[in-house]
Amino acid sequence: MERVTKAVITFLTLLSSVGCDQVTKNIVRRNLAYGELHSFLHDVLRLQYVENHGAFLGLGAGADEHTRFLVFIVLAGFALTGLIGYLFLSNRASRTETVAVSLIVGGGIANILDRIYNHGGVIDFMNVGIGPLRTGIFNVADIAITFGVIWLLVHQMKNSTVHSTN
Repeated sequence: MERVTKAVITFLTLLSSVGCDQVTKNIVRRNLAYGELHSFLHDVLRLQYVENHGAFLGLGAGADEHTRFLVFIVLAGFALTGLIGYLFLSNRASRTETVAVSLIVGGGIANILDRIYNHGGVIDFMNVGIGPLRTGIFNVADIAITFGVIWLLVHQMKNSTVHSTN
């Protein structure tokens, strides 16, 4: 794929991922009181404003502020930079890989921005499930990251199957 095409795809994916995440978080911040719970679709979807100072499901939230800064901002920033570097240095990255990796990076950037401007916390507000079987509380950036990872894994498995049969 041409570098210009790759750059446009990456930029648009990053812009939409970060933009959608930040817009939804601003809506939540303005319209929901902290901890307030709203239930929709017979409790399949819940909206609740919380701030997560850890990673996935609050992992690391109990660490001191300096450690959280190093791990969730500095180390995460280096990892995201590495992913972007991979996209632009690899001549083999397909459009699918470019979009998937860009979703991961966009979600990561959105959560890092949250941590920088929200005193180390990430605004989470969505929870889905049926009865007691529920997800943790998450945000649009988490959806972008998860979708990007799943899409990338499925693409890699599909490609490894195709190449192993040849």
